[in-house]
Amino acid sequence: MRILLAEDDEFLASGITLALTDSGYAIDEVRTGPDADSAILSTPYDLVILDLGLPKLDGLDVLQRARARGQSLPVIILTARDDVRDRVTGLDAGANDYLTKPFHLEELEARIRALLRKDRWENQTVVTYGPLTFDTADRTATLNGKQLELSAREVAVLEILMQKTGRTVSKDHITEHLSTFESEVTFNAIEITVHRLRKKIGVGGVNIRTLRGLGYLLEITGNYQA
Repeated sequence: MRILLAEDDEFLASGITLALTDSGYAIDEVRTGPDADSAILSTPYDLVILDLGLPKLDGLDVLQRARARGQSLPVIILTARDDVRDRVTGLDAGANDYLTKPFHLEELEARIRALLRKDRWENQTVVTYGPLTFDTADRTATLNGKQLELSAREVAVLEILMQKTGRTVSKDHITEHLSTFESEVTFNAIEITVHRLRKKIGVGGVNIRTLRGLGYLLEITGNYQA
């Protein structure tokens, strides 16, 4: 999942990015309101963490611009403004959640998981596709009841494919959601990851079919018996 972190406090932003990267998220950082507005406009983020006190353009204005453009991506306001009127204003402007500083990273991560679960998984904590099960909270997968040993990138690719079962997922879509400003995931890297993931799940009755020029399709094979 690709997240935009709009926070002008470099020390705080670095700590959040480190923690979320360790949890398997791809994080882009911006420091100003105009940069946040531009990033949201140009990149298909799964979620935005938005400070209100951004330089040059207030975070509330950034949020209102995104909603005025019809962008429905989940937004968590993360701010020192703790007055109830600020909370009401932020939520009424289109924020999905509001967390005040200081805060615990564990709580921020839990709120991220909750919003992504609602937005991507229709609030399901466990998603099943044939013999394959994906836990949307701890982002682990099991095949025929046995936990799969997956790398962080394999988990990320599987997560995207599980969100779109029955539909073809393009390489462009995968790279957009796994890349960051500092590290772009190449098509070759995606192909290698899919190859390794295919070998791990193929023995259990699930395949990742490559559709030339289109992308990948997660499908149940004849090896699976319900």
